[in-house]
Amino acid sequence: MKVLFIGGTGIISEAVSRLAIERGHDLYLFNRGKRDELVPEGAKVIQGDIRDPEEAASLLAEHQFDSVVDWISYTPDQVQTSIKLFKGRTAQYVYISSASAYQKPPEHYIITEETPLSNPYWQYSRDKIACEELLAAEHEQSGFPYTIVRPSFTYGNTMIPASISSWQHPWSLVDRMRQGKKIIIHGDGTSLWTMTHNTDFAVGFLGLLGHPEAIGEAFHITSDEVISWNQLYASIAAAAGAELSAVHISSDFLCTYSPDLIGGLLGDKAVSSVFDNSKIKRLVPEFNAKLSFAEGIRRSVEWFEARPEKCTIDAEWNNWSDTVIAAYEKGFNRS
Repeated sequence: MKVLFIGGTGIISEAVSRLAIERGHDLYLFNRGKRDELVPEGAKVIQGDIRDPEEAASLLAEHQFDSVVDWISYTPDQVQTSIKLFKGRTAQYVYISSASAYQKPPEHYIITEETPLSNPYWQYSRDKIACEELLAAEHEQSGFPYTIVRPSFTYGNTMIPASISSWQHPWSLVDRMRQGKKIIIHGDGTSLWTMTHNTDFAVGFLGLLGHPEAIGEAFHITSDEVISWNQLYASIAAAAGAELSAVHISSDFLCTYSPDLIGGLLGDKAVSSVFDNSKIKRLVPEFNAKLSFAEGIRRSVEWFEARPEKCTIDAEWNNWSDTVIAAYEKGFNRS
């Protein structure tokens, strides 16, 4: 198959890119060339800016693709541009949406692809919903061959995934644990969550490319392992060889103290997320997420330890954590 990835070097997409090459796909990556170290050997790079429609159209003028995967469109206007660019140029346009688009809070704790899409807490999720609606309308009107994929929290070796952490300096959480400092866990830590390793995700995702029954359909692709946030943080501490000193702080308190957390917490991680993967397994029988979070996070810690230059510390995030913990604990000081 001749496949185009718009992006292709992110946390999720780089694992899919590697597996695509291993399986013999003729893979093209369209991006700005900012992360060349993550381009797998054998992939062909078309360097350009997808946000410049004229430039993109010129660079892609001689190409037809069996599947185009859009990893980096977040708003309806961006998707509309992609529709114009790829209509008649591909047999399948795969749009990467988000499982955060599912109803918050959900009517039922088990999420299927039929769970309503509604997120009053996070504009990012509402934009993803609007993009999905745009694609469905275009499919109805012109037959545009879309497939929607909704990843949940998907991580890889280059990430220490958590709900309260430094996104740019993920090693900060491990470093804080090893120093014996207190670690914030939202709520009481008992809500349920699903973590998916990018190598497992890649197997399910590639099975959808070129699959005729995937056209006009939406799928989430997640692990079947369900853990609490307490278990998740305990697994990170165990992988780090540290004792976990947890401070449970309500999500409302955290969001009041730092409103920028509202989307990611109240609109996502504070809500239990348990996924029924029956739909993806029907179309892609080989998909069966095998990597436990305990093993996956062990690999992540080892990856960082082998690359000291990646073990950067976010002093601002550390200070923020200390400030929030002190403010929270002050409320319990009755002396």
